[in-house]
Order: sequence, then C-alpha cells, then structure tokens
Amino acid sequence: MKKRRLKKSVKIFLICFPIVILLIILIIPKKEKVYMESFVGKAKEEIIEFCKLKECEVKFNYDYDINTDENKIIKQSKKTGSELKKNEIIEITISKGINYDIYKENNVNELGRVPIMMYHGIIDKKSEETSYTGGNVDKDGYQRTYEAFVEDLEFYYKNGYRMVRLIDYVNGKIDCELGKSPIVLTFDDGLANAIKVTGLDTNGEIMIDPHSAIGILESFKKKYPDYKVTATFFLNAGLFQQKEYNDKIIEWVIKNGYDIGNHTYSHADLTKTSEEGTIKEIGRMYNLLKSKTDKFVNIVALPYGTPYNANHQNFKHVLNGTYEGETYTTISALRVGWESDYSPFSTSFNPNFIKRIRAYDNNGQDFDIAYNFKFLETRRFISDGNPNTIVVKKENLQYVNGKNLKIIDY
Repeated sequence: MKKRRLKKSVKIFLICFPIVILLIILIIPKKEKVYMESFVGKAKEEIIEFCKLKECEVKFNYDYDINTDENKIIKQSKKTGSELKKNEIIEITISKGINYDIYKENNVNELGRVPIMMYHGIIDKKSEETSYTGGNVDKDGYQRTYEAFVEDLEFYYKNGYRMVRLIDYVNGKIDCELGKSPIVLTFDDGLANAIKVTGLDTNGEIMIDPHSAIGILESFKKKYPDYKVTATFFLNAGLFQQKEYNDKIIEWVIKNGYDIGNHTYSHADLTKTSEEGTIKEIGRMYNLLKSKTDKFVNIVALPYGTPYNANHQNFKHVLNGTYEGETYTTISALRVGWESDYSPFSTSFNPNFIKRIRAYDNNGQDFDIAYNFKFLETRRFISDGNPNTIVVKKENLQYVNGKNLKIIDY
C-alpha cells in the first residue's frame, strides 16, 4: 500500500515539476541583454547617460585628434554590438581637438620650399684626389666623389631632411615625420656608376658595387631605417649602360623603392630639335621604358635644362605627343637649376616645370649645396607628420592650393 502511494506521489511530482518550472520561467521576468553602441564622434554626456542606464562603468582618456572636434569621442574599448556585463568598465578616448602648440613648437610650415637635388655620376674617389673644389670631379661639378656623396647624405639627415619620391612630391603626397623636411634625389644620364653591377650571385641576383650611387644609398637604408631612402634615375637609350644587366637592374631598382624616368632617347638639346624631333626624342624613350616595365614615372628630366622656358615651341611636345602610334603624357619636366622649388601645396607651384639644385661645391656661392641649404634654413617645408593635412600659418592661408586635403592654420 505504501509503495503504491509512493509511486503515485512520484508520478504526480514528475508531472507537476515541469509545469512549475515553466510557470516560474513565465512569471519571473527575463533580464534583457545589453549591447554596446557606437559613440565615436558623439559627445561625452551621451556615454555617461548610456552607462548609467545600462549599469556599467566608464573610464575617460583624453588625446589630441585633428579629425574629431574637442570633447567628442575618438574611440571606445568595447566593440559595437558586443554584449555588456553589469559593472563592466568601458574605456573611452575623448578628443582634445587640434594640438596647435605642437605646430608652434616645431615651426610647421607646409608652404616652405623643397630641395630637388640633381646628381649625375658618383665616382669612386676621395675628394682630396680631385683637382676641383670640394667633392667635384669635373670643373662644373656634375660628377661627384663617393666620399662627397656620403657626406651629402649625412648632412641631409642630420639637418632634418627626409627623402620622398619625386612622383609623391609632384602629387602632393608628403609623408615626413613631424618637424622634418622633404628632400628629393634625382640622377640624370643613367650612368653605370649609378648602380654598378659586379656580377651575379648564386641565385642569379645582381651584386652591386657599394661605392656606386645605389650601393651608398642602400648602406644608408641600413644605417638609418627612418631615412626612407629613395631616388629617381632618368635614363637615355643606354638605360644603365650595362647591356648585359640592364633588364635585371631595372627590375631590382623598382622592386627596392627607386624610380626610373625619361631623359630623352639620345640626350638631345631640345632647343636644337624640330617639333617632330622633340616628339621622337620623348616618345621613343617612353616606348623603350614601356618595353621594359610599366612602372616608370611619366616625368622628363630635360637634358641641359632645355628648353629653358615653358613658352618654347618644343615644350608642349615634352608634355604631350604621339610617337609610332603610342601616345604619351608627361606630368612634370625637370629643369637643371639652380634652386629649391615651391611646396606642392603652394599656389605658386608649377608641376610641369620644376626647379632642381645642382649637387656640387663652390664655396657657398652660385647656388651650390651650401648656398641653397643656407637659404632654406628659414624657408624650408616643415612637416606636420600627417600626409592627409596641410598645416600653415594663418598669414599664409591665402597661398594654399589644398589638393583636396584638410587645411589647418595656426
């Protein structure tokens, strides 16, 4: 009898228990899950109100941000849409706006002038072994000693200059750290000592003479990782004048952060060619470059600096033309001398006709290296460290060509 009653009780329990549990689930209210929202760009008060309602805690940090107004949220530690737990701590970074003081401290001036250095040959000699001034190997200083070129690079670095690609300068993409100044290196004539190949290694890769221009540049790349070493080499029909290795050199140069451009097919004086002859010199060289790679820059370094002005009848053919069915467009033509050029953000900048500094020594006279860098001391481009903004002093705001970048004046 007792067993029968026990069985009956168990049976009733098994029937009633799930019903009771179900009733408890239905009667007791569920705690709603809480999810993180996006507060980037919103005001501080909004996150405070949110955390109060959702029973979580907030920790505020503060930082400067040029893209976010003061007291607006820059970033949050909790991902949008992720679940929030009670009393969880959310870290929020609030914008302090633009740091004008840092621009003043570094004398930022992105309308300052930029040196585009013109080199030709780098000769494996010490400067004392030449018969000319300083590091000049020839009378006019177009050929420079190995020793002088090393000293040039050290001088640029120690004086706060950082290399940028020529094509980036032309396009207004100046990526230098805060307080530093851009400098552009160019080499004309495609001389063998630009990148002298001494043979191939066991992998078939070119071996480079450490005293050639690129050999020296590569040593600086290792010595100063922040130097962003680069240069543009302007070639004639002989390319790098090493027929056996030309193709491998071009491939290596482009792969390792350097550029190649057009110096006319036969190094012609473009004041002495006809209009058709000018098209042939420019177009034929572009076609040769195109047969080697599609990664050359559409920039012409004018032999002898000719034509000397943009109004010459041949200049329009430097910029545009068609040769043997191939149409070319040149975005910039480089002159021979003798001084730095304008910032690419200046209303005075003419990307079609760019000035260069002849890299030679002349006791600080006649636009030599010392003369030009003395001039630049108070006129140089000084970067804000952000390639997406242009920072200038208020009095110079009217001279800015914005290039669709954010402009900040102080």
